[in-house]
Amino acid sequence: MRVVIKNEQITAEIDTHGAEIKSIKRGDWEYMWCGDPKFWGRTSPVLFPFVGAVADGKYRYEGKEYPMGQHGFARDMEFEVVEKSDDKAIFVLASNEQTREKYPLDFKLTITYTLVADTVTIGWKVENTGKKDLPFAIGAHPAFNCKLSSEGTLKGNSVILKTDKDVLTVRKFHDPLAANETYELELGRNKAIEVDEHTFDNGAIILENSQVSGASIADSDGKTFVEVSFDAPLLGIWSPSGKNAPFICIEPWYGRADAEGFSGELKDREWNQTLAPSCKFDASYVVRFI
Repeated sequence: MRVVIKNEQITAEIDTHGAEIKSIKRGDWEYMWCGDPKFWGRTSPVLFPFVGAVADGKYRYEGKEYPMGQHGFARDMEFEVVEKSDDKAIFVLASNEQTREKYPLDFKLTITYTLVADTVTIGWKVENTGKKDLPFAIGAHPAFNCKLSSEGTLKGNSVILKTDKDVLTVRKFHDPLAANETYELELGRNKAIEVDEHTFDNGAIILENSQVSGASIADSDGKTFVEVSFDAPLLGIWSPSGKNAPFICIEPWYGRADAEGFSGELKDREWNQTLAPSCKFDASYVVRFI
């Protein structure tokens, strides 16, 4: 079921399946990717309780192994709508028998979407409702429509980063895992990554250690049409390689895929968050549609 919220400037549709944004329009312009499986079958999944893949498709908790797909399971589950007004909607997923088979911990995940003028604020709250520490990761994966060049590629678009650095350290990515090495990425004018058909040949661009606090996408005319602001320590930037897909994902993360060769316990995963019993984690990011 889709939930619609709107104000005088934008209209958003969120599916109760995964609490996933499916559409954001300002006037006649659709900002969100349609989810065509020819390129990528999702639009803006919520990544929980894992971001990225686990090594060998399984993780370890208290000496037992559990299979886990990429990005966890919340994106494939039905959420309950607990509050709805004209410009705000709140969705909840609580641990249950089905989730405990995959992830034997108790939690409550609350996702809030709030419209203010030309922005959407996406709030995440994770609560540890169990009696053991709760290791988890959470992240965003919104895909924004972009205009293709006359050659049918992303060439001409750019991702402009909010940072005080001219050179960024990027974690290499050997799909589906993070590599144990990095490389340096020199930014162009205005702190921009100039996008072309080869930008994502090596997978997602993964920035760690709070190197950036925001990212915008500009078209070939230099016009910025979407801005994402966040406090997350990691950012992923991605579009499918070799497909000339007409979208770019800007992904704030509190967590990351396992590094190659990782064989530790769930609690030892790099960039994981951990909540003690009865504690809460709150975070948010803001998207402005221009």
